[in-house]
Parts: sequence; C-alpha cells; structure tokens
Amino acid sequence: MSNTQIPYKIYIDESEMPRAWYNLRADMKNKPAPLLDPDTKQPMTAEHLSGVFCDELIAQELDDKNAYYDIPDEIRDFYKMYRPAPLVRAYCLEKKLGTPAKIYYKFEGNNTSGSHKLNSAIAQAYYAKKQGLVGVTTETGAGQWGTALSMACSYFGLDCKVYMVKCSYEQKPHRREVMRTYGASVTPSPSMETEIGRKILSEHPGTVGSLGCAISEAVEKAKATEGYRYVLGSVLNQVMLHQSIIGLETKIALDKYGIKPDVIIGCAGGGSNLGGLIAPFMGEKIRGEADYRIIAVEPESCPSFTRGKYAYDFCDTGMVCPLSKMYTLGSSFMPAPTHAGGLRYHGMNSTLSQLYSDGLMEATTVKQTEVFAAAEEFARVEGILPAPESSHAIKVALDIAKECAKTGEEKTIVFGLTGTGYFDMMSYEKFHNGIMTDYVPADEEIQKSLSKLPTVE
Repeated sequence: MSNTQIPYKIYIDESEMPRAWYNLRADMKNKPAPLLDPDTKQPMTAEHLSGVFCDELIAQELDDKNAYYDIPDEIRDFYKMYRPAPLVRAYCLEKKLGTPAKIYYKFEGNNTSGSHKLNSAIAQAYYAKKQGLVGVTTETGAGQWGTALSMACSYFGLDCKVYMVKCSYEQKPHRREVMRTYGASVTPSPSMETEIGRKILSEHPGTVGSLGCAISEAVEKAKATEGYRYVLGSVLNQVMLHQSIIGLETKIALDKYGIKPDVIIGCAGGGSNLGGLIAPFMGEKIRGEADYRIIAVEPESCPSFTRGKYAYDFCDTGMVCPLSKMYTLGSSFMPAPTHAGGLRYHGMNSTLSQLYSDGLMEATTVKQTEVFAAAEEFARVEGILPAPESSHAIKVALDIAKECAKTGEEKTIVFGLTGTGYFDMMSYEKFHNGIMTDYVPADEEIQKSLSKLPTVE
C-alpha cells in the first residue's frame, strides 16, 4: 500500500471503539508475583485491600485469569467525548529527517486533562461512586493524573483530595489551578498534615518530595477518613487494564490499513502509558502470533528498569502500602527534581517488571536535556508541544528513525504521545535558557536505598 493511501490521522469509528479492556496478565505464561502483606509476607486478599481500594478495582487488581472486562456504558459514553483518539502518521517529521522509516504516534492529548490519565481516572471515579463513597484521595507527580482525577470526580460528584509532589507543585502552578478549578483540594507533598508527611520531612529536611512520598500521604488520608478510598494513576495492574484502550485502539487503526509495527516505544515511570500502549501487541507476542521490538524509555535520573533490582519492595516511601515485586531503586530513593514529574517513581508496575525479566521487552535511559531537545525538534515539525514524559519516547523514536536514514532500512515505528506540554513552560524556559542540567544518580546512592529493601523469603 502506498504512503498516499494512508491519511495523516487514522481515526476509527465510534462504533469500533473497544467495548472491553484487555487484561494482559491472562495471557502471560509467567504471571506477575502477588502483592504481599508487609507484616506477614503472605499474599494480599481482597479483604486485606478493602480498607484502601474500591471493591471492584480490587477484583480487577487481583485477577490474572480473565482476559477481558466489559467497559460499563457510563464510562464508554464518557470516553466518547474524546475517544477514539487519533493515530497520527508523522509524514512531516519523516520528511524532515529524510528517513525511510514510517513513524506513527498515538496522541492522547485531546481532552481537558491533557493526557492519557483520564482513561483510568473516569473508571476509578465511576467505581467509587457506584460503591457509594464520598470521595477519594490520590497523589500526582507532574499533575496530569491529579488533573484527570479531579475532572472525573467532578463529573460524578465526588470529593477529590490530591497530594502533589512538592517540586511539581512549585514548577507547575497552572496545572495545580486546573485541579482546583475542577473542585479538588491540592496539597504539596510531603506535608505537615499527615503523620507520614511529618516523618519524611523530619528525616529529609527541605526535600522536594517524590511520588512515593505522595502515595504514602494519600493512603494515610484515605484510611483515616470515613467514606473515602485511595486511587492511583499508575503502577497498579487495574490502571494498566483501563489504559489498554490505548493499545486496543492503536491496533484497530493499524489493522485497518494492514500496518504492522516493527518497534513500539513508550515512556516508563510507573507503567500506565507503556502498559496500555503495548498490551494487545505484547499479548500477540506472548501467544506467538506476532513479534515486535518493545522499548521502555526512562529518565537517567530515575532508572528503575535499567539500574534497579527485581525484588519485593514497598510501593511508597512511608512503607504503608503492600509489597510489590518489581524493578525498584528502593522505596527510600529520592529522585532528583527533574521536569518529567510523572516519571519520578522508584519502582515499576509488577506486570511490566515480569515481562522485562522474561526478556519480552527492553529498556533504555535518556538524559533530561536530550529529551527536551527531542521535544523541541518534534514540536517544530509536527505542531504539537509534547509533555516532558512523552518526550522520552520521542527521543528514542527519533534516534531509530535517524539510524534508518543512515542505513536505508524501512522500519515502522509506533510511539505513545500521552500528553501535552502547555503546563510545562517553566521547564521549556530552563532548557531554552541553557540552565537545565542532567542528573545521574551515583551507584552508591542507589545501593544505599536498595540496602533497605524488605526481606522476603
């Protein structure tokens, strides 16, 4: 099929939009390890988790057998406001690079929250409302998840309490104000309003926080407040389930034109975007139906896949959450205050960790200044200002396309563009002014954190 037959934007019809989420774990030969109770080291049951999470979300979290979950009509109707999302053929970028590679990106920025996070936020708010809850608590890094959840809670009439990582709270004040516009209360984390926050501040005076800190505060607040539960925007398997709609739509669009990608690329922080994008393709790979090169891209400042240890660890800095077997830098690891706030998490989703351990995907790291250079290169040609998180995937996609220009190899590249960067202009300003720096943690820093991993026999 010639290039001219493939449109710039490939849309699927509303009637073709997936009616069920795909649970990748059902097809995995090696299932991800179960969550463990930090005290007994025994697998967590639904009863153990019921005081923290919504009941239906617990069922989704623990299920590694059912391949599909029907999307409730109320959620699907909400999705229709901004879905199906376009799969864009980057013709202009290909021409600029002089590459024979074919580049596609799944753009998830066509909603008010500005990112893919709304896909799971509306689902989690729906189940909270269905359970009769008053409100929810959560954490947010760059603010995309908090923005999405505040919008979803407003839609269902739920209270929303957000703990925002302090460095992002200060770097991205406008995203904070969007959350407040939707009715959420926003607290910089770590804070003095929780016991865990006060403890972290006493142990790390002046810290600018991390996602692990904010998670601890949000969990404590939920457990202490009647009619509230905690919801999370990444890391958990239930979130990957909801985000599978990204990959499902991508595959439907590609299949319409007989396109098979060679390389699929996603940024990796906790795993929601990457897991959602690759889900159906990884399912095919596991079942032996097709093969793809799948690349996770993480910041050099927080390299959980590439420099972390595959072990059981706490999901939060305050050590109040269950233990998850994942690639981790240690729950006490404090990432540098880089501008890709959504990727500043010490660990990785357990399903993706198992896939990486099994050699079914690869991972690489990139420097912060390289990421912003790639973001600018992309924006000047494709006309979309990307979020710093998504720009990690852009950087690697550009590298592969440029290599194809040298070798003449025709590869089809698909990457996830999961958010816009219009609330990240302070970061772009630092890059343009030449004062942005790169931070690479020393081996000693990582080993110090890993030395505190819990003992699990």
